[in-house]
Amino acid sequence: MPPTRGARAGSPAMGEKPGRGRKDGAWQGKALRTTMKRVKVYRLEDNGKWDDQGTGHVTIDYIEGSRELVLAVVDEEDNDTLLLHNITPDDIYRKQEETIISWRDPEKALELALSFQEAEGCSYIWENMCNIREDLQSKILRSHVAGPKPALKSLVASRGSFLHDKSLSSVNAELKELPPLELSSLSVILKTILQCGMKEKMRVADLISKDRDFFPKIVNLFKTCKDIGDMDGLHIIFRLVKAIILLNSSAIFDKILSDDFILDIIGVLEYDPEVHIVQSHRAFLKDHAVLKKAIPIKNDSVVSKIHQTYRIHYIKDVILLKVLDDATLKSLNTIIHANNAFVVSFLKEDPYFIQDLFEKMRSSNISAGSKSEPVKLVFDDIARFF
Repeated sequence: MPPTRGARAGSPAMGEKPGRGRKDGAWQGKALRTTMKRVKVYRLEDNGKWDDQGTGHVTIDYIEGSRELVLAVVDEEDNDTLLLHNITPDDIYRKQEETIISWRDPEKALELALSFQEAEGCSYIWENMCNIREDLQSKILRSHVAGPKPALKSLVASRGSFLHDKSLSSVNAELKELPPLELSSLSVILKTILQCGMKEKMRVADLISKDRDFFPKIVNLFKTCKDIGDMDGLHIIFRLVKAIILLNSSAIFDKILSDDFILDIIGVLEYDPEVHIVQSHRAFLKDHAVLKKAIPIKNDSVVSKIHQTYRIHYIKDVILLKVLDDATLKSLNTIIHANNAFVVSFLKEDPYFIQDLFEKMRSSNISAGSKSEPVKLVFDDIARFF
């Protein structure tokens, strides 16, 4: 994620700018000017570094002559437009910690982020974006449920067996809820994900992410199948979790990559039906993924981010290397960048960490080789971003 302090000055033109030199004007509504929040705009460069695009004020408003809502950032010094982004119903947005909103624009192939000066401003904009996305999704779903045009009725009628699967067609037609999560219903949920279109997948992802019991139930089913040696059940759970990951939902990633679930999810992914031998991913991580702390890190959140980053790397580079599509891979890389920036930013601001580092460097009881170790670890981390 982009650093919140000490960002680099000087920036290339933003990919989403309508053009430099545009002054406070057409897109801004008078009623919303008082809701503008101070932010830094960042763009992810090809080298993996976040580039500072400038500081300004962000708001959400209509473009003049249009009914589309945009996220707009105006330069705080000269009122130039730093960013204009049409808010979409797609699940491309992420809220990182308390002060960062990021997203990937698939049409322009851009990774963008806003780093807010205050957490309150970030929450305000995020909640409004979520409300707008829900409204847009509702309009799409209403249009979908309205049914096919008369000219397409004969085509729909010819789908036969697909439409006779009432449990699946009812989910896809209205997408109000998923079947109860039981071992017997896993194949229906999997079939729903695999056969529905992009808009329906977005709705399914929303249903899954909002169900607080979904992943606890998945984990319980996994453990039950493992205890009784039900390989068919373990294989279907593997396929379902893989399909859920490929939904590429930030809300789902927030859950399955958390400390509460990530190791169990990795456990599920040990039972790939296309691999004849059960894998030992968790054992490998336990034995080999040991955090080297030349200088003790006392903040649990930082340690958690470091562990999560390594595990995400392992999932995308080892477990699902041949499975992930470009969009999902990009999303996971964005989470990794966010975690790395969070860790480095915290360590820069932690006086105890810096103090411990210099005390170890000054100590006469430590060999030159031991002194170089903490410095190398610190600079290896910082070099990822600056």
